Amino acid sequence: MAYPPLPLQTGLVSPETLPLLLVLAGLGLSLAEAIAPGAHFVVLGVALLAAGLAGLLIAPLASPIILGLLVFVFGALALYGYRELDIYGGKGEEKTSDSDALTGKMGRVTERVTPTSGEVKLDEGGFNPYYAARSVHGELEAGTEVIVVDPGGGNVVTVEGVGPGEDEIDRELARERARRHEESAERDEEELEREGTEGV
Repeated sequence: MAYPPLPLQTGLVSPETLPLLLVLAGLGLSLAEAIAPGAHFVVLGVALLAAGLAGLLIAPLASPIILGLLVFVFGALALYGYRELDIYGGKGEEKTSDSDALTGKMGRVTERVTPTSGEVKLDEGGFNPYYAARSVHGELEAGTEVIVVDPGGGNVVTVEGVGPGEDEIDRELARERARRHEESAERDEEELEREGTEGV
């Protein structure tokens, strides 16, 4: 059974016109990127444009296989350059932070918080700012301003009430207490690990 020839073999698209098609596709994607920025088409557009120009300027590179390899190479270089140059800004943003970053964050009680249950909404709590909470001392009613003293490593945070007469200095002192409490807990944990390894 004979298979039909590939389009490049029938003369519909000659190897000489392939670089031109790549240049046109690269320009089209670059134009699309300019109209709707957001890095959707920039890497592929640059790769197609560069491979097409290489094929137009250096005739021996105009074969489909070599152009395919050039698209891959220029695409890898464009992706590397895009990431390193940080064209659209925001490098390092939108990364998920660990739970330790919650220490010292301010928020408000949404459901009464006791030493065993409750919920708070943190001012800078991320995509979902609602966290299950436990209080350090007593009960905190809904609407009470709180500060996180222990992130707890998950969705359950330990909070302490911030009085209505407290100002930014008092809040900063509370954050410092929370930070020292966290450092003390880390030191204690390291001590336990050292004692555990020494005893083995």
